[in-house]
Amino acid sequence: MTNLPHILSPGRRTVLRGSLLASAAVGLPAVTGAPAFARSGRPSAEWGVQVGDVTASTALVWVRSDRAARMLVETSATESFRTSRLWHGPLIGAGTDFTGTTPVHGLPAGEQVHYRVTLADPDDPRRTSRPVYGTFRTAPAKRRDGARFLWSGDIAGQGWGINPDVGGYTVYEEMRNLNPDFFLCSGDTIYADGVIEPSVTLPDGRVWQNVTTEEKAKVAETLAEYRGNFRYNLLDANVRKFNSQVPSIVQWDDHEVRNNWYPGQILDDVRYTEKNVDVLAARSVRAYREYLPVSTLRAAPGEGRMHRVVRHGPLLDVFVLDMRSFRNANSPDRQADDTTGILGAEQLRWLKNQLSRSRAVWKVIAADMPLGLVVPDGATDFEAVAQGDPGAPLGRELQIAELLRHIKHRRITGTVWLTADVHHTSAQHYLPERAAFKDFAPFWEFVSGPLAAGAFPASALDGTFGPDRVFVKAPVLSNQSPLEMPPLFGEVDIDGGSGELTVRLRQQGGKVLFTKVLQPGLTGQ
Repeated sequence: MTNLPHILSPGRRTVLRGSLLASAAVGLPAVTGAPAFARSGRPSAEWGVQVGDVTASTALVWVRSDRAARMLVETSATESFRTSRLWHGPLIGAGTDFTGTTPVHGLPAGEQVHYRVTLADPDDPRRTSRPVYGTFRTAPAKRRDGARFLWSGDIAGQGWGINPDVGGYTVYEEMRNLNPDFFLCSGDTIYADGVIEPSVTLPDGRVWQNVTTEEKAKVAETLAEYRGNFRYNLLDANVRKFNSQVPSIVQWDDHEVRNNWYPGQILDDVRYTEKNVDVLAARSVRAYREYLPVSTLRAAPGEGRMHRVVRHGPLLDVFVLDMRSFRNANSPDRQADDTTGILGAEQLRWLKNQLSRSRAVWKVIAADMPLGLVVPDGATDFEAVAQGDPGAPLGRELQIAELLRHIKHRRITGTVWLTADVHHTSAQHYLPERAAFKDFAPFWEFVSGPLAAGAFPASALDGTFGPDRVFVKAPVLSNQSPLEMPPLFGEVDIDGGSGELTVRLRQQGGKVLFTKVLQPGLTGQ
């Protein structure tokens, strides 16, 4: 392996596999000297740009500098920037790992917005970086414009990182070419507990090569290590190009901190010197806030929240859940009374209220874990909602039963659940006639992913809410590499005329594995 200069991480030594040839294969940021486009002694933004939580009139623009700099953002209706609007962003420095976000507002609805980010030397504003360009579409104001987005999750997991031999994360290029309005990342945006080795030998003798870094050589514990985990995926040129053209809505799950974590957990894991998960989670959420543009996380450390509603015009509201921060401890989960559950009482009240107030035709509930799929945590405990008992709701199921009852009794139409987490793709239809708990309206849950991680066999179903798995694609063996099981992602397409919502479960290579069309205005289907 080759030692690289500090340009990839100020003040730290970063290690990448191979030589400049390997770097060129995936378009890594320059590894010797300053970037080719940078002027001597001026800031540069080699990590690209990205935009998050876009609405009809607002967006949040992100960049990372190689040194202290003032962030400047220009927005324009055209690529020429003949007429533009200038936004003075923050002074970014070591306190945020040289990352910064700038909110822009007053944008025209349903239009393509071009933007460029320039970094200015705080001591001499005339010394500026070369601009970095991006574009995005704002949410429509009119129903006829429709809506279309992609979703998936699970990135750089189980030891499958950026492989220069196959061009890196090429699934991002396939998704970019579909030109979605946005990408919903359903959690496990990183694997802070997943070591990336230089190479992995597959059962058939093929060798998977990884780009590696110092921070990915061990489990993340320090703030610097969590920051390095978030930087890792940005080493890939496919990701940076995707980010510059497709805005994101992101949420977290467990691997941003550590597998199957919950608040208050004390670890019994020899890999960790810091055993208090709350300490690790605080470091992770700080790095998460620094590296991902989330509108509700721009507050000071310890403030803000993950759960939120992102409104995408008359047809679509996206309800982003946080099924990690407020949950109770993983357990056999068969208690007859549970007010904390997986969402916490306050988040459940918020969700019920926001769903009741929503006037969107479709209400996508972005869950970072599935409802009726059994996800074990060890021999006796459970990680998600279901615990394998097909009878009346117990444990965390009680909270979901309360939510589903609310949706039915308030006659809330157009709810669709999307998730990732289980590393295979499937479609589940929930029907009260099949269920032990019957006081709810029928609904669909769609699962996709992994995007760049190991694939796993299909999870068992729990009959409490009557799921019928009408489609599944999953390997027989655990932890199949992306060479053995190509990446999976989903597409949602809402027609502006009919209001129909079409879900397509996709696999890299242009394959549509499953399609389901849902009709608007129904309380259950």
